[in-house]
Amino acid sequence: MIRLKLLTISLLILSYSVCFAEFRVAVSTTQIADLTYNVAGDDIIIQSILSPGQDPHTYSPVPKDIETVSKADLVIENGLHLEGKNWMRTLANDAGKTLVTATSGLRPLIMEKDGMKVNDPHAWFTPQNAAVYLNNITRALIKLDPANKHNYVARAKLYLANLKALDGWIRSEVSTIPPEKRVLVSNHDAFQYFAKAYGFINTAPIGWSTGSEVGGGVTPKRREEVINSIKQMNVKAIFFETTINPKLIREIAKDAGVKIGGELYSDSMGDVDTPGETYIGMMRENVLKIVKGLK
Repeated sequence: MIRLKLLTISLLILSYSVCFAEFRVAVSTTQIADLTYNVAGDDIIIQSILSPGQDPHTYSPVPKDIETVSKADLVIENGLHLEGKNWMRTLANDAGKTLVTATSGLRPLIMEKDGMKVNDPHAWFTPQNAAVYLNNITRALIKLDPANKHNYVARAKLYLANLKALDGWIRSEVSTIPPEKRVLVSNHDAFQYFAKAYGFINTAPIGWSTGSEVGGGVTPKRREEVINSIKQMNVKAIFFETTINPKLIREIAKDAGVKIGGELYSDSMGDVDTPGETYIGMMRENVLKIVKGLK
């Protein structure tokens, strides 16, 4: 009976905080939604344009997205052209809304594809870069809602400590993989930041984008290069991603004579009640699968 009363009180408090939240923030991706929530808590209503499993590279906004952004007091994008054809920036500009780029101030990795240099947009794949996202988000929320500055600063400080702990855990787990076995093969070039931070070689048949941007998509040459790399480096396992059809990776695994190590979260987090429903959960689940597959 006491537990029931406590639950009822908790639900009433949650309902009260959500009902009386004064501001709305629209974000582009699930990762940014989770990072924003860890700063905002229930002081702000957060709405993500993308749902779990959706691909930001190929997404095309629908009417409800226009409505979501039009009602928002602040709009947050990843930037670096993760949102294919800059769809989030277009939504914000058309609605006359303030746009914050979560990767602002971050030095992106440069990828050379098809004779062109492009910025790698998948910067969230290290806890250090996630901290940059978090700090940009925190500053934006404080500017939007200075009355709750103390809440945002306190939550951000706690989450930054969690990110630091996550980095230490990843390094400990990865250290169990012999350096010569740290070759990470997945659908598309989403893991370059992770690879550089933790001593992996990363290769993929699809470029930095699954869309039609320069350097994106799959080509027969890339496919053949990946198969050759798998054979030459004696790769133990390769991985497919939650936002991309696994057909190509399955074909490559068969042609290269290598096993599938599992499914990684890349451009989207997981559904509710899955290991990847949060940013930290997503990162941990990926590392566990990579270590198990390559060790």
